[in-house]
Amino acid sequence: MLDFLNKKIYFVGGKGGVGKSTTSAALALLLSKQGKKVLLVSTDPAHNMGDLFHINMYGEITSVRTGLDVLEINSEKETFRYINGVKDNIKGLVKSTMLDEVHRQIDLAAASPGAEEAALFDRITSLILETIHQYDSIVFDTAPTGHTIRLLTLPELMGVWMDGLLDRRKKINKNYAEWMNDGEPVEDPIYEKLIERKDRFMKVRDYLLNYDQTEYLFVLNAERLPILETIKAIETLYKHKIHVHTLVVNKVIPEKADGQFMEKRRENEKGYLNEIQDVFANKRVLMLPLLDRDISSFEDLETFTINLESCLLAGREQDR
Repeated sequence: MLDFLNKKIYFVGGKGGVGKSTTSAALALLLSKQGKKVLLVSTDPAHNMGDLFHINMYGEITSVRTGLDVLEINSEKETFRYINGVKDNIKGLVKSTMLDEVHRQIDLAAASPGAEEAALFDRITSLILETIHQYDSIVFDTAPTGHTIRLLTLPELMGVWMDGLLDRRKKINKNYAEWMNDGEPVEDPIYEKLIERKDRFMKVRDYLLNYDQTEYLFVLNAERLPILETIKAIETLYKHKIHVHTLVVNKVIPEKADGQFMEKRRENEKGYLNEIQDVFANKRVLMLPLLDRDISSFEDLETFTINLESCLLAGREQDR
């Protein structure tokens, strides 16, 4: 447990409806109870952190209890901010007669697939690089699985893309210098801006691939579709050198749940639990029980957090 709770960054992913946000909130709460200063960040468009903590969130970092701050990122606002930032960066770099057309092309790009993920990743990059030393841990509650994969694989994909842009820009500058400037190097603010962004991506990628600092968790239920989705997600992330070490199996039917209906559900669940233990034999698997009520109060979240801590302690005893 000590190793698990000593990470700097946590990413929590999973299929929609499995209890991902609750798990993220419970993990952040548990870390804060360990005496850490924690930032809990929701990138899921279906935000419910404000509901979990019974506070109004306005897109700003908000303190919810001693040692625990929460931020809900609005993807639409982030995309708008990101696109405006791109427009600001090109001011003075293109002719004024071309500016309107360039802005039109940027606005079209904003509506293309991947623009929202790029904007979110830009904000996550800023959060990690600018607040990493202000907090002991940052917990990211990400959107459902497909969105999470695109988000986490962006550093590698954008790194390749940036290398291509830099190479092309370098060749253009070299040709220009040879033809028009007697071979003397030319200043290129666009090239410098690309170098700056690449450096930021590489710094964040170093954090994402440092498993002494970063932990990846996937939340699932003991059901067919969440298991299949988790298998595919882990395999995809592995191809991008991102390794998921921890799974949280949520809503496991407790033994004390009685009645014929629950007995049949438990029997059905047993096969899936065995499959999880078999397929994910090399992972840390935490089994959290189904509660007899929704997580609708801070007291309920406290109960969920206690169960999470108990699973971690039980896992630690098994490792000895």
